[in-house]
Amino acid sequence: MSEKQKTIQNPVTIKGAGLHTGLEVLLTFKPAPENHGLKFKRTDLEGQPTIDVDVDCVSETARGTTLSQNGAEVLTVEHPIAALAGLGIDNVIIEVNCSETPILDGSAKYYVEALLKAGIVEQDAEKVYFELNSNITFSNPDKKIELIALPSDTFKVSTMIDYESKVLTNQFASISDISEFKDEIAPCRTFVFLHELELLIQKNLVKGGDINNAIVFVDRMVSQGELDRLATFFNRPKIQVLEQGILNNVELYFNNEPARHKLLDLIGDLALIGMPIKANIIATRPGHKSNIEFAKLIKKQIKEGKQQVAPTYDPNKPPLMDINAIKKILPHRSPFLFVDKIIEMNETIVVGVKNVTMNEPFFVGHFPDEPVMPGVLLIETMAQVGGIQALTSLPDPNNYNTYFAKIDNVKFRQKVVPGDTVIFKLVLINPIRRGLCHMKGTAYVGNKVVMEAEMLAQLVKINK
Repeated sequence: MSEKQKTIQNPVTIKGAGLHTGLEVLLTFKPAPENHGLKFKRTDLEGQPTIDVDVDCVSETARGTTLSQNGAEVLTVEHPIAALAGLGIDNVIIEVNCSETPILDGSAKYYVEALLKAGIVEQDAEKVYFELNSNITFSNPDKKIELIALPSDTFKVSTMIDYESKVLTNQFASISDISEFKDEIAPCRTFVFLHELELLIQKNLVKGGDINNAIVFVDRMVSQGELDRLATFFNRPKIQVLEQGILNNVELYFNNEPARHKLLDLIGDLALIGMPIKANIIATRPGHKSNIEFAKLIKKQIKEGKQQVAPTYDPNKPPLMDINAIKKILPHRSPFLFVDKIIEMNETIVVGVKNVTMNEPFFVGHFPDEPVMPGVLLIETMAQVGGIQALTSLPDPNNYNTYFAKIDNVKFRQKVVPGDTVIFKLVLINPIRRGLCHMKGTAYVGNKVVMEAEMLAQLVKINK
């Protein structure tokens, strides 16, 4: 059954201080029609301008994600947006009477509770997902940041953080299904190191900050005088440093709450893509800036339609070449002839088919209890498909053999197992010159990419 778009049944309002302005904010979620998407509305400004929840509208990523459009902006949007995405809500108007959203307790917990209270209802229109069939990667080696989206039938996320600090060591968090968001991720609060908090206080940037809406990590010796000043600032009688290196302002809900909060932020930032995605997201040391750059890469692929599309294979249609015709071109024979059919071929493209069965001799040892087609044989099969295209370009193909000269950019995306039908598509990168054939190949099972490679082969005349 197809999945339907969702909105909320009734309006619901949340009150709370803005983290940076300190102003009391009224944020109201309101139902929206099908295909409306998520939009903010600044009710305090003339004309009540709207701002699309879209990565193209991101104007700032320091200390939170800011959206700007139509002469208006909204700061720290990631928590309410994460709550909507975590509950699978597609269409909502978010009215705010200030330039930022309420910080509340530094998590998405109260947003989730408000939305559930409002009621979630299905609409008639179908929900449309962006489904990856190849990897998308963003990295910043200098900061040891990497985010990768892998093809998946569902939306899964994992985050790894490392602040190279004794009080906040390596942490890992993950969800395998978005339904886990409400209980496992939404309650997790933002966190800050004490030296960062002191700097923000000095710059008057946390006017709405409260000791209850962040986990404060202390990674250095702190004098009683400093603790007393913090207690005064946050209107507390006393502040202490606990043994695990955090202030006694809050108790951790989870041992890895910081990593879980980074996962929360990532879900909120990825919702700015504008449509739900099916992917396995793996993020190492993510932050708002890297999240947004990553989201832009995904959005760009959606807009430009660069997602790889598997060739259409109709087994009812006679092939361009069957196995007997292939044997007249290729010198390979059993057990090393892997191409079963050629279904398409012209001057620059060739598409071949390999049906993988349990009777393949290599499955005897690779592996007895979990049969997987060896990657090297996927490369060989791809080369044979490309060799057919190259050899048929010659007037006397039986007088030539093809030999590898170079293999580049090989990537294995999915396992190939018995029962799979692998479609190999190769595209000529450059015209064949001086016997050199340079091709880009992609292998598919269904609509998923299982392997990619660039190959350079040499056509060599046989000495008889």
